Amino acid sequence: MQGTVDGFSYGMITPITAFLMAGLGGALGLRCTVRSLHGGRTFKAGWLALGAAAIGCGVWTMHFVGMMGFSVAETAISYDVPLTLVSLAVAVVVVGIGVFVVGYRGTGPATLATAGLITGLGVAAMHYIGMYSMSLRGEFTYDALLVVLSVLIAVVASTAALWAAVTVRGFLPSLGASAVMGVAVTGMHYTGMSAMTVHLDGHGSRLAQGGSMTTVLLPMLFGPLVLLLVVGVIVMFDPLLVSGEDTWNGTRERRAGHRPRARHAAPAPVAAPRPAAEEEFWPRPGAPAPADGPASRYPDSYGPR
Repeated sequence: MQGTVDGFSYGMITPITAFLMAGLGGALGLRCTVRSLHGGRTFKAGWLALGAAAIGCGVWTMHFVGMMGFSVAETAISYDVPLTLVSLAVAVVVVGIGVFVVGYRGTGPATLATAGLITGLGVAAMHYIGMYSMSLRGEFTYDALLVVLSVLIAVVASTAALWAAVTVRGFLPSLGASAVMGVAVTGMHYTGMSAMTVHLDGHGSRLAQGGSMTTVLLPMLFGPLVLLLVVGVIVMFDPLLVSGEDTWNGTRERRAGHRPRARHAAPAPVAAPRPAAEEEFWPRPGAPAPADGPASRYPDSYGPR
């Protein structure tokens, strides 16, 4: 018997909230990655790790917010806690690998393709591990074509996000890149959900020990949400991120030994040339005497002393 699957039990509330979570995590992660490129090597690893945690938690939160709207009419659903935690760890660790690769190696074609592939496969693995953590009275199968499509969406979205992390400058462009990332990751989630079919049975072959949505998912969502809040506060009060690109340029100029120019600074005054008469009557010490100059009047001013 095939179960009646509904991925939108609460209407558009869950997909919109899932998109906002993915976009928020992406925005904070991109800003932390951009900050790591302009703060020297002292705190580079820390900023990259913070960005990876923000993106990973945002993607994981997006997935389980979307799962709150998932239901099968004929059976209750519970969640295996260890597998749910494994899906969170996979999201953070694999996203971290991709972020560190582009943070230290740049966005060359081979580097970006490798990092995007690793990160995309990690995001897809997080999704399907989270799906496997569901327990119900039956089995679920997947449409292979839709699964491959969801993985491709994850890889493309991850590659675009990593490229934007080290290329896009300015608040509004970063916000646009985060929105695109949120749409892509949320689209990957619902593409993977549409690939699933539930086949019910009376033996409870997929029924395992676990907790319901309210006892497992809601408390587990609290930790990633707090982390996103902390990262948001750090980004909001960081001087370089608040001041923007002009301050970063000034920092680079100071490190290179140049004084940064003010945007509306007046040009430096140019010294007026010395009058010829002054040179004639007050020559430099040690200068050769001109043929028709006043050497007789000022003999000590010419030649060696």
